[in-house]
Amino acid sequence: MNLNTIKSPKPPRLLLEDLFAFAPNREILGGTSYFIGEKSGNVLIDCPVYHPDYLSFINKQGGVKWLFLSHRGGISPSLKSWQQALNCHVIIQEQEAYLLPTMTVTSFEKEMAIAESMTIIWTPGHSTGSSCLYWQRHGGVLFTGRHLLPDRKGFPVPLKLDKTFHWGRQLQSVALLCDRFSPDTLHYICPGANTRLLGETGLIDDAYQSLTRFAE
Repeated sequence: MNLNTIKSPKPPRLLLEDLFAFAPNREILGGTSYFIGEKSGNVLIDCPVYHPDYLSFINKQGGVKWLFLSHRGGISPSLKSWQQALNCHVIIQEQEAYLLPTMTVTSFEKEMAIAESMTIIWTPGHSTGSSCLYWQRHGGVLFTGRHLLPDRKGFPVPLKLDKTFHWGRQLQSVALLCDRFSPDTLHYICPGANTRLLGETGLIDDAYQSLTRFAE
């Protein structure tokens, strides 16, 4: 891929200390990718546009140890280019690892800790391997991919779409998250799409209360 033929994207947006959001990527249907700065190894969540500006930004932050794919829809055609450029580990839930037969990937079953402060949680329903990443900093931040997306009022909800793998399992996954967390452990949600609905903040605040509002 010729990086120089791609129009310069918007710079990564600082949401919280050590947390940046990239501009929506058309290659993953307008999905939003995130960069987390962590002492034990930086993390990239889903694939941003493959562009020299973004590659330069990531390298200036110290590179990336893990590239976490929240679901199959986060797999960009440029995934292999990202892995080669960053020399990082690609991680995906085991039921969707088969989609990357020519790549070296790390897969997991139900949960996997990739740092002392980060855990990946399998939340099937939107897709078979849909997963969330939980980061303990800032009162708890949950990166939900397309498992939970903001509605027009900015509340996190599961959406029943034509591509939804199993609606019942998706609702069970929401209940799992409600049982796992509390107002003290889940303060923010960073969804993998529809971020234009979040306004200037770019994230969902009071996340646990917002999530349990749907579950009631």
